[in-house]
Amino acid sequence: MSWSTQIQQRLPQIWLSRGWIAWALRPVSWVYGALLALRRLAYATGLAQTHRLPACVIVVGNVVAGGAGKTPMTMALVKHLLAQGLRVGVVSRGHGRRTHDTRAVQANSAPQDVGDEPLLICQSTGVPVWVGASRADAGRQLLQAHPDVQVIVCDDGLQHLALARDIELCVMDERGVGNGWLLPAGPLREAWPRPVDLWVHTGRPALPGGFQAPRQLADHALRSNGQKVALQDLKGLPIHAVAGLARPEAFFDMLRQKGLTLACTTALPDHHDYKDWHASDAGTPLLCTEKDAAKLWAHDPQALAVPLQIMPEPAFWQALDALMAPHLRA
Repeated sequence: MSWSTQIQQRLPQIWLSRGWIAWALRPVSWVYGALLALRRLAYATGLAQTHRLPACVIVVGNVVAGGAGKTPMTMALVKHLLAQGLRVGVVSRGHGRRTHDTRAVQANSAPQDVGDEPLLICQSTGVPVWVGASRADAGRQLLQAHPDVQVIVCDDGLQHLALARDIELCVMDERGVGNGWLLPAGPLREAWPRPVDLWVHTGRPALPGGFQAPRQLADHALRSNGQKVALQDLKGLPIHAVAGLARPEAFFDMLRQKGLTLACTTALPDHHDYKDWHASDAGTPLLCTEKDAAKLWAHDPQALAVPLQIMPEPAFWQALDALMAPHLRA
């Protein structure tokens, strides 16, 4: 395991308390906080421009570094909006991609070109998805190609102030705000509390307020050809699990909660490209996340991808629909 990988995996633990390492990084977090304040001031005074799109814009993000369930929440949100009869598109930065332009995501796009999360959203929902460093540019190009789109969902853009938004949705998991300090002394991308329209807990609530949106693994895994394999059929077998996530252990723990026996786990950095992956032992089932699958299947087509599902409580959908109503009328 590389030094950078070890650091990445240790940071979430460091950020849970105010130990000596967090204290040592505290002065750097003050500098980070000052830069954040200057950036917000630039947008508030018009020195930096905010761009508004001719559609209802919903931003899904979080204030804590690391995976909290933003992309599964985005997919659940898109599917809900589609069920309401709305025409929806998604924009994203496409983190980890090797390209730097603004482009459309196709179902057969290479994850290295568009990012693993936008590709998963495209394949899972079937809606137009565009990626770009500027979410506003991505949104404009999406609307040029699909002028009938009424709602644009921005995956991971809470701190992307260049894009004007109508509704902000903050996603939190069981970590809450950790030790409450800004990066790098703590996990916060920006200070909390901060105003948001809605926020949800995808794990055990660590803070009061918000809605429940528990995440759980599906009862099946997917082969590269789309065939389903019941997790029940894998019980009692020694499993090799791999995850290239901000918090791989969260995926491994959910597999164990499903009653699976993990004989081996491989934790990799978030958005790992799997170029160095060697095919696993054919006699040992290999489980990965859907986010990893498109990259892993190119090197190990026998891997099984386990979908992650988020199930917000009914009250959340009611609150969202109420917030959206005036924007859709307009």
